[in-house]
Formats: sequence, C-alpha cells, structure tokens
Amino acid sequence: MRIHPVAPLLAIVTLSMSLGLRAETVGEVSTVFKLLGANHKIVVEAYDDPKVQGVTCYVSRAKTGGISGSLGLAEDKAEASIACRQVGPISFVGKPLKQQEDVFSERISLVFKKLTVVRMVDVRRNTLVYLTYSDRVIEGSPQNSVTAVPLPAGVVPPLNK
Repeated sequence: MRIHPVAPLLAIVTLSMSLGLRAETVGEVSTVFKLLGANHKIVVEAYDDPKVQGVTCYVSRAKTGGISGSLGLAEDKAEASIACRQVGPISFVGKPLKQQEDVFSERISLVFKKLTVVRMVDVRRNTLVYLTYSDRVIEGSPQNSVTAVPLPAGVVPPLNK
C-alpha cells in the first residue's frame, strides 16, 4: 500500500484543527525585513481558557518569515511569553478541573515543535497558574514563562479528585 506524499501533512493539519485552538491574533510587529516572503514578526495571540470562562491568556511569540515562513515550512523559535488575566466574571464549564492539564497546544514548526500552555491549580492560594513552554520530538527547550490569575473570594475551582 502506497501512501500519498501529502498525507502526513494533511494529517498534521487535521490534528491541529481538531485540537479546537481558537487563537485570536491581537497584533503583531515586524522585527526583520525580508525582501522575499513575510517579515520576521512577534505575534500576540489571545486564547480563552475553554474550561474557565472569564480568563484569557495572551501569548507572544516569534514567527519566522521569509519564503520558508510564508510557506509554513520554517521552525519558529522556542521562546514565548504569557500573561493570563481575568477579563470577566469567572465560572467553570464542563467537567471539574484537573490539578494540572494542557489547555492549549499549537505547532510552531511543520512537524517537530509545539508550543503548549498548561493550567495548574494552586489550591492553597486559590489561584490558577498558567505555564507556557515548547517541546520538540527529540529535545525540548527549558525556555518558559509563567503567569497566575488569583480567583475572587468565594470562587473555588471544582477539582477532579
């Protein structure tokens, strides 16, 4: 049985779309002019936490330009920054939260690298902690960023025990 050469790429695109990513680009700035293809940029995207209404995470990251970047073949840098904020009344949707779980994941290279945001619940301080990092199939990066959203008095996250 022969596999069409485009099949792996289609599988990756389909998988990425099925993760339910709902990133909204807030803005971007060019950092390097490229004569051919898009400029290198820093992009700021907003992600609404799917299980915690009223919390949005803003992630800034480098996006490689040039011809390979324009074609989606470039590997973006493993550096990102995150800031999560309460943007409305906080309520919890669906099943109880896990003590720690992946909230968002986005590919930053064609196959090998992805950016992940993890939510942790700090029960003692009644706070949601968000961590972003990138990993590769072979070797991850220790580069990371963390932020926290204290919950209002009286709002207790339902935890999966």
